Amino acid sequence: MENITRKVLIADDEPDILEILKYNLAGQGYEVITAKDGDEALDKAKRTQPDLIVLDVMMPKKTGVEVCQVLRMLPAFKETLIIFLTAVNDDGTQIKGLETGADDYISKPISPKVFLSRVSALFRRVNKTEVKTLQLENLTIDPERFMVQVDGKDIILAKKEFELLYLLAQRPGRVFLRNEILNQVWGNEVIVGDRTIDVHIRKIRQKLGIDCVTTVKGVGYKFQL
Repeated sequence: MENITRKVLIADDEPDILEILKYNLAGQGYEVITAKDGDEALDKAKRTQPDLIVLDVMMPKKTGVEVCQVLRMLPAFKETLIIFLTAVNDDGTQIKGLETGADDYISKPISPKVFLSRVSALFRRVNKTEVKTLQLENLTIDPERFMVQVDGKDIILAKKEFELLYLLAQRPGRVFLRNEILNQVWGNEVIVGDRTIDVHIRKIRQKLGIDCVTTVKGVGYKFQL
């Protein structure tokens, strides 16, 4: 359950999808607004200023892509989270949607559990109150300064290496699934695979010079000094 109430606008011309997504979001404490076409989505977005907007790509009057393009031109919606929903499952459509300014992309049919997980992951990424320096034995991870130290010595990590290490180190001993890591670290950069995670983990181990990331075969990874 979210600790604070966030406002979500869902726009889709399929009543069943609106109903099931609204039901599941409301059950997690979100305030939900619905729209059945692109024009209504734009009108309600401007009037209600939601924290997250969920847009069906193929809607009447204006498509989800068109709605996103209009919103991203408005200063009030430069940082608003936007998720696209679509029954079209191809890389070209996904790339076009993400280039328009969407933060994530979910293909239909939609699993409510997966949908809620993706929504929660997006909000965690922008929740500044969760950012804090981690001190774990001889390892220091400072997200505000983007700095990692081992025994007081600075270690230079690439951006995604840092984000991956920070994600795992926030919950020592907890196993993070591969899909969960992809969603939370890469987010809208959806065209990556399992090998991407493996390569980043290997580089983290090499640069830190300490055994702190454990592979759970066939499942994922966990942070453990």
